[in-house]
Amino acid sequence: MTSVSPSPTPAGGAAVDALLDPGFLEGVESRSMGDVRGLRRRAEQEEVNLSYTRRLLQGRLDIVRRELQRRAEHDGRSLVDLLPEILSEKGRGPAHGLGRHQTVQPAAPEVYESWVHGLTPDVDLSDVAGLPDADLERAARALAAAEGSLSERRRGVQQVMDALAGELASRYRSGEADVAALLADEGRH
Repeated sequence: MTSVSPSPTPAGGAAVDALLDPGFLEGVESRSMGDVRGLRRRAEQEEVNLSYTRRLLQGRLDIVRRELQRRAEHDGRSLVDLLPEILSEKGRGPAHGLGRHQTVQPAAPEVYESWVHGLTPDVDLSDVAGLPDADLERAARALAAAEGSLSERRRGVQQVMDALAGELASRYRSGEADVAALLADEGRH
């Protein structure tokens, strides 16, 4: 009998928990520009990490769901034959992301890959065609639940990023901060 992890560590773990803590933004208006930019970079890094993890998770979920559909429809094609179809389905609908320009890469991809793999520890998704329906259905439920939780946490991190960007923009508008100083500071890093 295979099992699925009932309560995985939340996506992003303690780093994202810290960003989502209501106290994270307390007093941000009294912090230095450098501190606020640093907080925003920290939030941006975690958002990129969550986004990467979500893409990994969605890829597995798409494959599992398509295999279940293939079986239900008695489709004689192999999953490998269906891969171009599976991969192109993401491009058919409207984009669901916020279209943020990413200036950083995932910090430790192997950590996020391991987290996604840990969602279905006893279900070898490298051989979905060989798995019983019950295992695939359990894996699909676990992956879908994790995707929902991850997406919620990612939206929370994006709200933190927006609040920090708003604070920075407010300072530039009010003249409290200078764009030339920012560019000079960024050039040193």
